[in-house]
Amino acid sequence: MIDYQSLRFDYKRHADQDAAAPARHPVVVIGAGPVGLTLAIDLALRQVPVVLLDNDNTLSSGSRAICFAKRTLEVFDRLGCGDRMVDKGVSWNVGKVFFHDEQVYRFDLLPEPGHERPAFINLQQYYVEGYLVERAAALPLVDLRWNNKVTGIEQGDDGAVLTVETPEGSYRLQADYVAACDGSRSNTRQLLGLEAKGRVFRDRFLIADITMDAGPPPGRPKAGAPPSGGQRGHEVPSVGGDILSNERRFWFDPSFHPGQSVLLHKQADGMWRVDFQLGWDADPVEERKPENITPRVRALLDSIGFEGVQFRIGWASVYTFACQRMERFRHGRVLFAGDSAHGVSPFGARGANSGVQDADNLAWKLAAVVQGQAPDALLDSYASEREYAADENIRNSTRATDFITPKSEVSRLFRDAVLELTKRHAFARTLVNSGRLSVPSVLRDSPLNTPDADAFSGAMVPGAAAADAPVVHADGSTGWLLRECHVEQFTALVFGQGEAAERSLAALSASDRPLHVVRMDDGARGSELAAQRYDARPGTVYLLRPDQHVCARWRAPSAAQVRSAVDRALGKH
Repeated sequence: MIDYQSLRFDYKRHADQDAAAPARHPVVVIGAGPVGLTLAIDLALRQVPVVLLDNDNTLSSGSRAICFAKRTLEVFDRLGCGDRMVDKGVSWNVGKVFFHDEQVYRFDLLPEPGHERPAFINLQQYYVEGYLVERAAALPLVDLRWNNKVTGIEQGDDGAVLTVETPEGSYRLQADYVAACDGSRSNTRQLLGLEAKGRVFRDRFLIADITMDAGPPPGRPKAGAPPSGGQRGHEVPSVGGDILSNERRFWFDPSFHPGQSVLLHKQADGMWRVDFQLGWDADPVEERKPENITPRVRALLDSIGFEGVQFRIGWASVYTFACQRMERFRHGRVLFAGDSAHGVSPFGARGANSGVQDADNLAWKLAAVVQGQAPDALLDSYASEREYAADENIRNSTRATDFITPKSEVSRLFRDAVLELTKRHAFARTLVNSGRLSVPSVLRDSPLNTPDADAFSGAMVPGAAAADAPVVHADGSTGWLLRECHVEQFTALVFGQGEAAERSLAALSASDRPLHVVRMDDGARGSELAAQRYDARPGTVYLLRPDQHVCARWRAPSAAQVRSAVDRALGKH
């Protein structure tokens, strides 16, 4: 098995370093983390050559971002590496919330059937980066250059010139467009004299990755084993529940860490991630020492029935966090994505997921502009859409942080009263905030959307990320709706059979726009769940952008309506 944390990638001299004049490339991406790699792979799959520069030659150390959401997994599916991540990661849908030493409620983030992917997987960031690097290496159009640090950037009307430092000296590159995906301490942002603004939270948290001898606690049945009465489905009573199950656990003010909060996730390779709230006055250097981490972990394990179980600390870090963003994500020919553009607290898993979704939004637009299919102005919609999404993430993240870490006695009294009420009253559970977990933003006000002319119900409004659903093909084989969507084109979903569906198909053909058409037949073919999720009847058409967001829908479109909607989504209106 590859040890992704110990990998070192070779620096290789490139012909660009010996060119008499700076070589020109359509797109240069700065930063080979999850966001930059996602963007580079996506561009390559859309037939856009991309240079990817990284100032280091390693993957991330420690688990770091571990919770990857359903929508992000669907993006990774489109890139060709989702299966591998899901197979390696720990899939979960259920979260449990504890107050003191008592479970007050549980929630299911994916309560309905008919989705290919779970609500989340837990997978250490170095695996995600490693799998993306290997995927990028398989694509000839991705030119990944390690130990290439951008030290200067000059913009003109038709592109940017980068100064790149390497172990063998500096060279210069020209780019039509530059994507800055170089993290929260973005060097690109500093070179342009830009900053991110927002709120810094006066608190500290300890992250610890631990591995242990993970047999069931003494005297307790294994997960899923029937209790003495012989009936299955009984949950073993304990302070923390069965640690072996794939669930998110969050404790408010537990006896093993009084006055603070604790978060526990199971990861790949028999590893567990624990977050301990420490308070603002904690000494980061002292708290990272193994002799200070060990008693905290020991108290947690003992309280949930793992007395005496031996564990090892693999990686630890103490962090503070902020909710902030750049005022604008586009600055001429430079576009910012991921942590370089915005940052949130870790509660809700909104950091890496929103960054990958930035890349998902940007890639198809960059490709359309570079290939002459859309005007440069289309890239302005990347900025406006993802600024809106960043504001939504920051709002949710700030609210979660304020609930988890109340900064006044009144706030703490309110929070504790809410937690007490959740044991008996469902309404109180809507007030509990242990981190509103990442979901894709609905871009309702995007200028790329065509407003509805027909009446629809349901969540699949223009601007929403398309919902997955099972499909059955004419030959009887089964598949998934999102797997049917074309990576390089707009996709038209046509529902039903008969004359209405045939008229819609004719309108799509007559629109004279390149479309990937997917037939979503009625219940006789097994697509009734998709029809339900899309409030579809025979002849209904949904137009999806290349990033699988709905941009238009009709009960019976005309060719002119389809043509106008595609042009609008390409920024031509």
